[in-house]
Amino acid sequence: MIGIMQVRLSGFGGQGVVLAGLLLGQAGVFDGKYISGSNSYGAQARGSGCKSEVVFSDSPVDFPHLTTADILIAMSQGAYDIYCTDVREESGLILYDQAVVTPREGLTVKHIDLPVTEVSVRRLKSKQAANIVYLGALIESTRIVTTGSIRKAITMHVGERFRSLNLKALRAGMDLGRKVHG
Repeated sequence: MIGIMQVRLSGFGGQGVVLAGLLLGQAGVFDGKYISGSNSYGAQARGSGCKSEVVFSDSPVDFPHLTTADILIAMSQGAYDIYCTDVREESGLILYDQAVVTPREGLTVKHIDLPVTEVSVRRLKSKQAANIVYLGALIESTRIVTTGSIRKAITMHVGERFRSLNLKALRAGMDLGRKVHG
């Protein structure tokens, strides 16, 4: 990665969007990048719109907020509808699950459909693990952070009770990312 990479994770409150952004940013710090991050969610928190933004840079970050996303993870239709037009044209990337999101026609942004919900429910027996499955797919398909750094971030920020599930979700997501990348 050269220069600045801007990532927006989006969905609704309760999907783990903020945790996923925290883990991604922490992994970037472990990899020696300059990181800026922010998040927001609706007044209701659970069930309302939510986003987490992470800016990766090779040098100190002058402006701490995302301006145009290079990568969008859309975990809900509402989030996709709001943010799909804020992704860099031609070189941008949107990760989504067709079971949850119906993409718009005519966008010049690359879309990657990932069966995240199916993997979360069938393989992991937990729909709540979808956020980490998305992270694994993102990391494997873009190499935005190293595998070691994201595992270290999970170990640091996820409680022992859920750590094993999150590491399994990461592996499942990386398996999906390998199918896309390879």
